[in-house]
Amino acid sequence: MNKKNELSTRSYSPYSDKNESCYVEGESGHLYPGVRVENISYPLTISAIRSAICSCLANEDTPVRVIQTDGISELSEYWKTEFDLEITDIPPSDLSLYDPFIKLESDSATIIKHLEKLCSKAITPHSDFPVAALLKTDMGWIMGVNVEVSAWSLGLCAERVAIARAISHGCTQFQTMHVYAPKSEFCSPCGSCRQVLNEFMADKEIELHHKDRSHSRHFIHHLLPYGISTNFLKK
Repeated sequence: MNKKNELSTRSYSPYSDKNESCYVEGESGHLYPGVRVENISYPLTISAIRSAICSCLANEDTPVRVIQTDGISELSEYWKTEFDLEITDIPPSDLSLYDPFIKLESDSATIIKHLEKLCSKAITPHSDFPVAALLKTDMGWIMGVNVEVSAWSLGLCAERVAIARAISHGCTQFQTMHVYAPKSEFCSPCGSCRQVLNEFMADKEIELHHKDRSHSRHFIHHLLPYGISTNFLKK
């Protein structure tokens, strides 16, 4: 796989300097890249295998194999058991790389229509509470939906699926995000998502689309007042 070395350089690991990356093969024949995405709040770090598997699931695909490119986390045993995965470092030669970027007009009507459609892809066996996110980047729009697994803390919200997908595909220039939760009275990112959004796009805006078809726009740093910020944690 000629992109093996390229993927290993995409890890966002300013606090540990630890690169971590892998590909997940889906039943569809797509390969889903995943890299380590650290956060200044260490417990919110997303491992490479978690990133790749949640991207696969959010595409209505089923993971069947993990191809290591760098070391992957100690939680690989959980994912191996959860989906009966094979873990290998031998890459296949005939699979296509999943492309997460879509073209989308930026008008509100088009965005909400796409968010509504996207909610059907949410994996919510425990909560039955779908959420969809659209992240606008300099390379195009990236979709995200919430993904739940048997270990609740290892799933990912729609906002974090979109961000992890973007970084795993080499995209780091984020412009804005739209989020929709059709079963919420007032759509709003959870605390974990606020922390992760603040890490990557604190000075950008997020638009929240509510159940009654109203919407509100906020600067992300306003959603996390007095958020942790220091250079002393960085290597």
